[in-house]
Amino acid sequence: MKKIRILWTDDEVEALKPHIIFLEEKGYEVLTCSNGTDTVDLIGRQPFDILFLDENMPGLSGIETLRLVREARPDIPVVMVTKSDEEELMEAAIGSEIADYLIKPVKPKQVLLSIKKIVDQRRLVTEKTTTDYQVEFGKIGNMISSAGSFDDWCELYKKIVFWEGELSKSTDSGMAEILYAQENEANNIFAKFVSKNYLSWLQPGNSYRPVMSDSLMKEKVFPRIDRNRPLFFVLIDNMRYDQWRAIASSLAGIFRVVDEELFCGILPTSTQFSRNAIFSGLMPSEIKQYMPNFWIEDDEEVSKNYFEEELFANHLSRKGINIKWSYHRINKAAEGKRINDKLNEMMGNDLNILVYNFVDILSHARTEIDVIRDLANEEPAYRSLTMSWFQHSSLLALLKTIASENVKVIFATDHGTIRVQNPIKVVGDKSTSPNLRYKMGRNLAYNPKEVFEITDPLEAFLPKSNISSKYIFATNKDFFVYQNNFNHYAAYYKNTFQHGGISMQEMLLPVACLEPV
Repeated sequence: MKKIRILWTDDEVEALKPHIIFLEEKGYEVLTCSNGTDTVDLIGRQPFDILFLDENMPGLSGIETLRLVREARPDIPVVMVTKSDEEELMEAAIGSEIADYLIKPVKPKQVLLSIKKIVDQRRLVTEKTTTDYQVEFGKIGNMISSAGSFDDWCELYKKIVFWEGELSKSTDSGMAEILYAQENEANNIFAKFVSKNYLSWLQPGNSYRPVMSDSLMKEKVFPRIDRNRPLFFVLIDNMRYDQWRAIASSLAGIFRVVDEELFCGILPTSTQFSRNAIFSGLMPSEIKQYMPNFWIEDDEEVSKNYFEEELFANHLSRKGINIKWSYHRINKAAEGKRINDKLNEMMGNDLNILVYNFVDILSHARTEIDVIRDLANEEPAYRSLTMSWFQHSSLLALLKTIASENVKVIFATDHGTIRVQNPIKVVGDKSTSPNLRYKMGRNLAYNPKEVFEITDPLEAFLPKSNISSKYIFATNKDFFVYQNNFNHYAAYYKNTFQHGGISMQEMLLPVACLEPV
């Protein structure tokens, strides 16, 4: 292993001898410099892994030297060393993106700790994360085997998502693979749990029914409407819980989460069913029965959520809720900017609904566009793309603007998505729905052991196109492929993100209430 090369700049070089001897004994190579001008020259000509920089020097000050170093070597970690703990100096140094800050007199062990934090951070994080996950491994296993309620599964899924995030920071891929295996086991058992309980949840008066898509507004949005305080309901289409946690982290310092829960997405976990249920407060078959003009069939070539605004207006009317509200759907950046230009108008409303479709667009683009496939080749990369969108989005710009106002914000989604792996053969006629995670049709042929089947759609409050229609749902990472040209389509869709079926990622969905800091 190559030695770590350190450059230490201080106009009192002689005073550094004890530190240099100590560090050399620890295996580091240390060069010294007495002024800022020579430091900038050395940094430009020689490779160094870390720079210790005295703040108070004649000639170029430490801050001035730091700025020039940043121009020459923006990648080198810099530790600022100073006799002063004045806040102004600290802010100036931190604003220049220093790696650490030490106040004289500095002890050798302090210097060593700073070096380890900077140079060995990745290794130390990996070691600690690996150790911590090894402790948690058994606990997660017990949670998987004992989960018996919807709340149990929510807690388990939150823990798995937490460790996905932690292990993504680690260089030890082995631990991530073990967690992936645990997640796979959990999803298999979760599918059995849903198959056993889903239809009973839908029966009137079931006290064990979780908050589901059709009751989300009633349970989580309507109670928070305050005529003296605007409420913004932000629905991000196709957003998983792990993506929400990534977004929430970037809102720190602007908004704080005052309440966060997981609710249950209805089946099929697709926009046509779940989002219409959210805005209407009805299950799909009820929408088709009571408002047939607002229900769009699977085979119709039109947006499946064309009537969201009308469905929500009907929902308010049925509940007897008389408020001032607005609805906006944002598919493009230009549309988001136009919405933000209407902010003053929206601040006069009791409720503003904002539906952002970017994550759903990203999911579909990843299937169809090779470049996006390569960019989002696994879950951490998929989260990263979501974060990149959010950090440069009109949504974040809007949130920053309203953060100074007396508002509340609720974030939610309509369904999640899962990266599919295992193709399953299914046979259907031309009228069969095309979704890869669920099928609805009258002449379906499949292995019933491989799917969750609903033979009477009305029992699940699902519409049917024919008297003999049934629904089947893929579970965990399975996806449906017709037997014609099976190998081609199995390879094409493998590792793509799909939705419509049964998995924790698709059904356990975030709803969070935020307030400005």
